Amino acid sequence: MAEIIFFGGKGGVGKTSCSSAFSLEKSKCKKVLLISTDPAHSTSDLFNMKIGSEITKIKDNLFGLEIDPEKESNAYIEGIKNNMHRIISPIIMDEMNQQLDAARISPGAHESALFDKMVEIILNEYENYDFIIFDTAPTGHTIRLLSLPEMLEGWINTLLKKRRKTLALKAMVDRIKGIDKEDDPVVQILKQRQKKLNQARALMMDEKNLSFYFVLNAERLPIEETKKAVKLLKQYKIPVKGLVINRLLPEHPEESFWIEKKKQEVYYLDEIHTSFQLEKMYKIPLFETDMHENSIQKMSNYFNETPEY
Repeated sequence: MAEIIFFGGKGGVGKTSCSSAFSLEKSKCKKVLLISTDPAHSTSDLFNMKIGSEITKIKDNLFGLEIDPEKESNAYIEGIKNNMHRIISPIIMDEMNQQLDAARISPGAHESALFDKMVEIILNEYENYDFIIFDTAPTGHTIRLLSLPEMLEGWINTLLKKRRKTLALKAMVDRIKGIDKEDDPVVQILKQRQKKLNQARALMMDEKNLSFYFVLNAERLPIEETKKAVKLLKQYKIPVKGLVINRLLPEHPEESFWIEKKKQEVYYLDEIHTSFQLEKMYKIPLFETDMHENSIQKMSNYFNETPEY
C-alpha cells in the first residue's frame, strides 16, 4: 500500500522542483505516482514532456498526473446536477441549475472538487504504488484543502439529520408507515459522500499512511509562514514529517554581498533548527542553472535515507 506524501510551502520556494526530485529518488527502488495540484503545473516543464490529466509514465517506476482544478470543479458541479435531476422536480430544476452554475466560482468550490478528485485517486491507486506524492499549491490553499474532511463532516451530518427529519414529517402528513428513510436518494448521496470523507480522514490521520513535508528557504517570511502552517496542521491532526530547506548558498562565498547573505542564511538556519523539531530535514543547495530535467536529477541525490538534521 502506498505512503501518501504532500509537499507544501510558500509560493516560489521550489515545491515542484523538490517534490519532483524526491519522487525521482524514491523511484530508483519504488513505484511512485507524482501528482500536481498546482494550476501552474510545472512538472511537465521540468521533465520536458506532456503529463496532463491521465496517469503518464515519466521514467521507469515514476508516473505523473496533473489535476486541473477548474476542470474538476466543472465535473463536480455537473455530477451534482445529474444527481439532482433524479430527485428534484423539473419545475424547479432550472432555478437549481442557475444556482449550481453560480457555485462554480464560489469560494471553496475548487478546493472541494479537487479534494474529491484527490480522494478518488488515492482510493483507486492506493494498492498500485509505493508512494503517492502531491505537489501542492501555495500553503493557504493546501491548508484549506487538507482541512476539508474535518469541516465537511459536521456539515454532512447536519444535512442528513435535516433530510431524515423532513422525510419523517412527510410520512406523518401522508400517513404512510414503514418508509425506509435510508433508501431516500438524497440520504444515499449524502451517506456516500460521508463514506468518502471518513476514508479520507482515516488516511490523513494515520502517520503510517500520510505525511507532510514543508519546503522553505532560509529567509524570514518562508520561516514564519511555515511555523503557522505546521501549527495549523497539528490542530487538524495531520502529521508533519519534515522540512526541505531549498536554495542554500555555498559554504564559503568570496564576494562581500554573498558573504553577508551567507551570514543571514546561517542565522535563519539556526532559527529553523530551533523552531522545528521534526523527524527529517533535507538541505538542498542553490544550483548554478535553472531547474530542468538534469538539475532535478542532481537534486534527487540530496533526498536519501540519511538526510542532514
